[in-house]
Amino acid sequence: MEKETQTIEVARHSLAHVLAYAVQELYPQVKLGMGPAIENGFYYDFDFSGTGTTLSDKDLPKIEKRIREVMRRKLAFVCEKTAIAAAKELFGNQPFKFEIASDLEKENNEVSIYRTGKFVDLCVGPHVASTDEIAPDAFKLTKVAGAYWKGSEKNQMLTRIYGVAFATKSELDEYLEREAEAEKRDHRKLGQQMDLFVYSDLVGKGLPLFTEKGSIIRRELENFIVAEEIKRGYKHVYTPELAKVDLYRVSGHYPYYKDTMYPVMKVDEEELILRPMSCPHHYQLYSAKQRSYRELPFRIAELAKLFRYEKSGELTGLVRVRSFCLADAHIICAKDQAVKEIGQVLDLIEFCSKALGLKKGKDYRYRLSLGDRNDDKKYCKDDAAWDFSENLLRGVLQKRKSDFFEAPDEAAFYGPKIDIQMKNIADKEETAFTVQYDFVGPKRFAMSYIDKDGTKQEPIVIHRSSIGAIERTLAFLIEHYAGALPLWLMPVQVQVLPIGMDHKKYAKEIGQALREAGVRVEVNDADESVGKKIREGELQKIPYILVIGDKEVKSKSISVRQRGKGDLGKMKLKKFTAQITDQIQTKN
Repeated sequence: MEKETQTIEVARHSLAHVLAYAVQELYPQVKLGMGPAIENGFYYDFDFSGTGTTLSDKDLPKIEKRIREVMRRKLAFVCEKTAIAAAKELFGNQPFKFEIASDLEKENNEVSIYRTGKFVDLCVGPHVASTDEIAPDAFKLTKVAGAYWKGSEKNQMLTRIYGVAFATKSELDEYLEREAEAEKRDHRKLGQQMDLFVYSDLVGKGLPLFTEKGSIIRRELENFIVAEEIKRGYKHVYTPELAKVDLYRVSGHYPYYKDTMYPVMKVDEEELILRPMSCPHHYQLYSAKQRSYRELPFRIAELAKLFRYEKSGELTGLVRVRSFCLADAHIICAKDQAVKEIGQVLDLIEFCSKALGLKKGKDYRYRLSLGDRNDDKKYCKDDAAWDFSENLLRGVLQKRKSDFFEAPDEAAFYGPKIDIQMKNIADKEETAFTVQYDFVGPKRFAMSYIDKDGTKQEPIVIHRSSIGAIERTLAFLIEHYAGALPLWLMPVQVQVLPIGMDHKKYAKEIGQALREAGVRVEVNDADESVGKKIREGELQKIPYILVIGDKEVKSKSISVRQRGKGDLGKMKLKKFTAQITDQIQTKN
């Protein structure tokens, strides 16, 4: 399997070169950027400003056709070692290649170039031996996008052409099928279709505005987790959304996360900053008075509004935003309480995931994220503490017989963590929730408690998020359910549709009765056909649609249509109300 993976990676890398060759043949004045292999495919960056052409997705079939022509020429990939000076001369009319060669000149006397027919590129390889070794029916160009040179917003915007490639056509077809399904489930499209959230250029990028319906879903998630955490012994609090920069200098976040924090604001004599995390605030609540061992574990939680700078090119719907609400908590406890507390946190996460309809092993799995003892710039230097905490987290997962995998160099700077890796509709994993062991924060903030023997002791901190960032979790759920969220989360749970004028009064009575029972109900009495109103209700993913006509008015009943099941027939309102309220309360 490893050899197969290496082979397809080489083919993808080679395809990036063939793409550049094809583009250069079609647009001789184009300037070449860079083109690596990436997950599932490849890309190449170009500057089309001197070609008189603005590339779009409509041009991709023409470029694909030329790529296949290049493949049929059976051109060899030939590697040559070249002096830097010669490489700079070779790429004298290619400013981006010239810049790369100049950058390499600081540390190297020579570079490697690859020739493929008339095409030449700076590259370290490896490549396939010949262009005809690449499967011509197992790749596809997918999209055109903008990308800053070297990923910096300070540099020129280039045109990036993306492609995907696999070993066989069947693998490509399977991938494209998954992508098509993912596009249908895209939370950005469904969010607009279901009227859940919007963006405004006047408000700013990465700052979503939630509509009334979107706010209902948020509120349900927030109320659910606050009630459950309080039930499990958490103290729910509110803390400010900004603080003095000094707070983050003490915590160590400011030097570590400075690039993802917003600029400092000078107010009076103080320097303030929007908070990227809430832990230092929570430490201040703990340290507001001397604590006793009797108060431990001290579980403090908050629906914390946080702010992190994300580059505009990395912003993605609700998944990656610049302002978000995290279901955050910090457990301050004695060292010998850590195993039990971490176990209880995982119990909470699994409980919440089950309530959201997510299955362990299928929809998510555990990752043990470890530090690097040799990297004391990224990680706090304390080998003994790292060994102890990593073994502790590993032991918790092993004792629970949890299926997990280990990932080096993924820890926080202050300690290892257990990441809950969610699989999205595109079959990619993202970190949704986290449990982190922190042996640094208590030292930095001189946190302490008085032990049984009267001595002052230092606690440890467990950082954890139960349902993660509300925005990201909502995006994941919309895509997971293709918008058809569980009944308890849906903004409109029941829609009542009167067929004609004579049925409106009874429809409104039904709506009021359900509303009084705690059901979110909407009466659609617009003068439109029932068929059209049913289609609109189904487009909105409404779980239950009640149709009211002459027979229903006469028998004081309702005709019930259930999402995904169709017509369930007639039913008495009292029975339907009992069933739906039970489903809502039990989150079934």
